[in-house]
Amino acid sequence: MDGPRVSTMVEDYLSIIWKGQEWPGTAVSTSEIAASLAVTPSSVSANLKKLARDGLIDYEPYGHIDLTPAGTAIAVAVVRRHRLLETYLVTCLGLGWDEVHQEAHRLEHAVSDLVLGRMDEMLGHPTHDPHGDVIPRVDGSIPPPAAGGPAARLTELAPGHRGRVIRISDKEPAILQYLQTRRINIGTLVRVDAVNAAAGSLTVTRSTPPDEHADAVEVASGAADATWVTVDAS
Repeated sequence: MDGPRVSTMVEDYLSIIWKGQEWPGTAVSTSEIAASLAVTPSSVSANLKKLARDGLIDYEPYGHIDLTPAGTAIAVAVVRRHRLLETYLVTCLGLGWDEVHQEAHRLEHAVSDLVLGRMDEMLGHPTHDPHGDVIPRVDGSIPPPAAGGPAARLTELAPGHRGRVIRISDKEPAILQYLQTRRINIGTLVRVDAVNAAAGSLTVTRSTPPDEHADAVEVASGAADATWVTVDAS
């Protein structure tokens, strides 16, 4: 049977905080939560104080936001539902990777553990979603990142360095569409050729195994900043 569920607000806040701290060098702020949920910063502050009173986060106004063990357990369960739903929508229903984030968000608060378990079985117990994010296991443990080693944003690579795309943020569908048109997906091999700070772009050479053909493409810095790659020297 399904366990008790907390409110949608609580699930949204805790999962945003967890995902905001998931990757190295990342954190989440009150303003970022407000932007994600399209609410005012003052509303976020009030709800964070409530979550702290309920023992779900450690929080001081204008300070760092940390999940407690109880908050982490809820967040991980929500993230698991969301990412399995995204994977199911892409793999079984044929939706585009730029279409599934909002659809999964609508469904994650309602899908039962029974249905989610059947989806997981049908998909073969995937460890990563279509955007390269890890899918927490049913026991709450987290599979290792796909990289198996250091990873960084594409914007952090110096010219001459290369890597394999392992994760692309799904926050902005327009960025996913933009990268799709440039044939940059999970698994694409990229090498940074040049950085044009004035134009706000990078020139990269990309190829996708087993295709040996490689060509150069310009990538806007905003899209490159949403793209995580393995860190390999030239």
